[in-house]
Amino acid sequence: MKRRIGILTSGGDCPGLNATIRGVARAAYEMFDAEIVGIADGYRGLIEGEWQEMKRSQFSGILTLGGTILGTSRQPFRNMQVIGEDNVDKVAAMKKNYAAMKLDCLVTLGGNGTHKTANLLSQEGLNVIGLPKTIDNDIYGTDFTFGFHTAVDIATAVIDRLHTTAASHGRTIVVEIMGNKAGWLTLYSGLAGGADVVLLPEIPYDIKEVAKVVEARAKNKKAFSIIAVAEGAMTKKEAKMKKKEREAARLEEGFNGIANRIAKELTEMVGVEGRAVVPGYIQRGGSPSAYDRVLATQFGVHAAQLIDRGEYGFSVALVGNNITHNRLADIAGIPKPVPVDHQMVKVARDMGILFGD
Repeated sequence: MKRRIGILTSGGDCPGLNATIRGVARAAYEMFDAEIVGIADGYRGLIEGEWQEMKRSQFSGILTLGGTILGTSRQPFRNMQVIGEDNVDKVAAMKKNYAAMKLDCLVTLGGNGTHKTANLLSQEGLNVIGLPKTIDNDIYGTDFTFGFHTAVDIATAVIDRLHTTAASHGRTIVVEIMGNKAGWLTLYSGLAGGADVVLLPEIPYDIKEVAKVVEARAKNKKAFSIIAVAEGAMTKKEAKMKKKEREAARLEEGFNGIANRIAKELTEMVGVEGRAVVPGYIQRGGSPSAYDRVLATQFGVHAAQLIDRGEYGFSVALVGNNITHNRLADIAGIPKPVPVDHQMVKVARDMGILFGD
């Protein structure tokens, strides 16, 4: 039986997108009579009707390639059901173009916002399968997302390299790791990289507690310290504020990033030579790790298996050692922060790593 499959990648890029696309396509070609339609730049391409029929050869040689061959864009879910100045009904446009492409199903690769829109389209009657992508690892219902482990490797390598400079110059270096709402990436890379302090959005910090660690290390003739901080980390005082209040307070402060703030405060409080490092998009770039290549392939194949069985409205997931799937309606929009009593947090605390609380 012939199946015509549309594929799009939405939201921020990350390692493993192409490996997952390849997994879906190659398994589909092997399992049934498949036609693959590549949709450009995520949901924007679906809204505007920008797509191409893919050839088998286009899925060759992309296993190790970073980024996405389809292109991507951010289309916030909050705007999906809002008709803007362009007077476009986005949901109606996506449904119309799904029909125009003569799709039997749509496969969406993306994070939380992507999954919310995928669930919306599923509720609108389209056949949709989601694949969980994000370096933040914050999609509910799956132990890991593809892209996360590669980002952990990269962030850990950054921290490793900072150790040598910090030790050589006797500096306190604050490295800002991606993760605005969830601190999984900072937690894992901070532990793997041997950070002395790890600051997460889920555990508001007190700068005085951080200063105590840096001061104690200096007294013990450890002239340097490494602090791994998630970009979304906040003080205990900020955690009590509403988002708009926090943003206003930071604007008045002249806030220019959490790492810069902490490095400046520690310099003033302890007298150390504080430096901030922000690796930024480096954490999302380059070739996926071996782990992510395998996971992406497993996810892609499982998506093709669901298509073969005609089972739609699901998101693929890793639970324990099993590749499985969850109903989009059950996981879309549900946050997955680091639990404050998570085993990895306990391991870090037992290693003497401070969380600033």
